[in-house]
Amino acid sequence: MAIPDYQSCMLPLLAFASDGQEHSIVEAVERLCDQFKLTLDEREALLPSGTQFIISNRVAWARTYMKKAGLLTNPRRGHFQITDRGRELLKKRPSSIGTKDLRQYEEFQEFQRKSNQKGAIEDQGEEHSAHSTPEEALEYGYQKLTENLSDELLEKIMTCSPAFFERLVIELLVKMGYGGSLKEAASIVGKSGDAGIDGIIKEDKLGLDAIYIQAKRWRMWLDDPRSRSSPELSSARKRGRVYSSRRADSPRKRPIT
Repeated sequence: MAIPDYQSCMLPLLAFASDGQEHSIVEAVERLCDQFKLTLDEREALLPSGTQFIISNRVAWARTYMKKAGLLTNPRRGHFQITDRGRELLKKRPSSIGTKDLRQYEEFQEFQRKSNQKGAIEDQGEEHSAHSTPEEALEYGYQKLTENLSDELLEKIMTCSPAFFERLVIELLVKMGYGGSLKEAASIVGKSGDAGIDGIIKEDKLGLDAIYIQAKRWRMWLDDPRSRSSPELSSARKRGRVYSSRRADSPRKRPIT
């Protein structure tokens, strides 16, 4: 099954704590993973930042929200324990527990008011609140903004001239640390419309090796007959590495960037 959202973790987490004992978050995550029958891949799935397991993040936020509602308490760092209020809620045998249920408690309402005043992400409908913890909302939002910016940049680049694109690729590689300054490390040798080498950069500041670049704005295939037959490109292959851009959806070869 899919990784449960943080609200789906609330009732199982509270039921797990119903024995009245102190439990660690690590212990709770393991128990809920088993209860939800998560696969190894689902247990090890990470947030976009790669800093935390998704399931651990969601269980932790389920604990935090129920603590703010007075259903759980933290007897010590990294541990939680059920309260009398939590036991009373379980006695009602709820089919699920979510943020709507927690809003019946004044402490949770106050927590939400303070969070909103500090600029925290507010619930944006049931779908958002049911699936995203604050970290997930921020990270996926940042990821989406980054993807949109990348798309806009690519669209802008594709409207520029081939000569501009070739120059851009050379400057980008130099900025990545190949060979020092642009004047010292790189040269642009290509002509628009040809199938040969468009630029040459030094692999390092000593200039012991050269990298020959093809910059074609993804309009050519690496196995295009013109590329294979280019005398300039064939010579470059013998003398050093050849980096080439091309369509990323080629059914035959992976892109080299």
